[in-house]
Amino acid sequence: MRLLRKDLSCRELVELVTAYLEGALPRRDRMRFDRHVASCAHCTAYLEQMRATIRLTGMLTEDDVPPAGRAELLAAFRDWHASG
Repeated sequence: MRLLRKDLSCRELVELVTAYLEGALPRRDRMRFDRHVASCAHCTAYLEQMRATIRLTGMLTEDDVPPAGRAELLAAFRDWHASG
């Protein structure tokens, strides 16, 4: 997952956000990620949105999802798994 360029672009940050939040980035890449976020208001907002999404979805229970929505999610994951 090593990146060759010194500075991250916004697109690269978006691609790495999951690894960043999971603590899976190598130290050097994490420092580059942090440096980019410190200087980019849009990526700072994106990172905070991802953290809020993780926090809020972690609070959901199966009963919170309407039956139609549950069926759509199951179908989407089934299709995604089949295509992978």
